[in-house]
Amino acid sequence: MGAVKTKRMPRAVREQQMLDAAVRIFGQRGYMAASMDEIAELAGVSKPLVYLYLNSKEDLFTACIRREASALTEAVRRGVRQGPSADRQLWDGLLAFFTHTARHPDGWSVLHLQARTHGEPFAAEVTAMREEIVAFVTELIAVAARDAHRDPHLPEREVAGLAEALVGAAESLAAWANATPGVTARQAAATLMNFAWAGLGDLMENRPWPVPPVSSADGD
Repeated sequence: MGAVKTKRMPRAVREQQMLDAAVRIFGQRGYMAASMDEIAELAGVSKPLVYLYLNSKEDLFTACIRREASALTEAVRRGVRQGPSADRQLWDGLLAFFTHTARHPDGWSVLHLQARTHGEPFAAEVTAMREEIVAFVTELIAVAARDAHRDPHLPEREVAGLAEALVGAAESLAAWANATPGVTARQAAATLMNFAWAGLGDLMENRPWPVPPVSSADGD
C-alpha cells in the first residue's frame, strides 16, 4: 500500500498564517526584539520556510505593515454608510476606526508605534496609509465642516486641516484606548465625536453631541 499523501496548505493561506504570527510578535515585542525563530514557532512552521516565503525580517515587517494598513483603511471605508446626515457619516467612520483598532491591537501597535520608530522604508509605508485615510476623511467632513461654519465656500486648506487634526486625534486616542482597560470603541468614538463635532464650548455647556442608540451595525 502506498504512502498516504497529505494535502499541502495553499501558499496564500500559509503566508497569512505567518503574517498573523508576525503581527502578534512585532506588535507585542517590538521590531528589534522580535525574532524570526519565535515568529516561525508561533506560526507552526520552520524558520527556513518563513525566509523562503518572505525573504527577510525587514520584508516580513513591511508585509505586515502593508496588510494591516490595507485592512484599517478598508474597515473605515466600509464602515461609512451612504445617505445619513454628515454627522452620522463622521460617526460611522470614527466608530469603524476605533472598532478595528480595538479588535486588532497588535496590528495597530505595528502601524502606530513600531513602524514609525524604525526609519525608512517602514515609516514611508505608514505615511502612505495615513495620507489615504486623511484624504478620505477630508472628503467625508468637507460638507460637515462647511455646514458647521455655515460657509459654503470654506477653503479646502481649512477642510484639510480639520481632517489632519481629526486623524491625528484619532490615532492618539486609539493608542490610549487600547492601553486603558474598560474603554470601548464606542466610548472612544463618542469622545472624539464630542470634541470634533460639538466642540469644547458645547461640552463645557453640557451640550454633547447625541450618541445614537446601539444598532446591530455598530461595533463594540
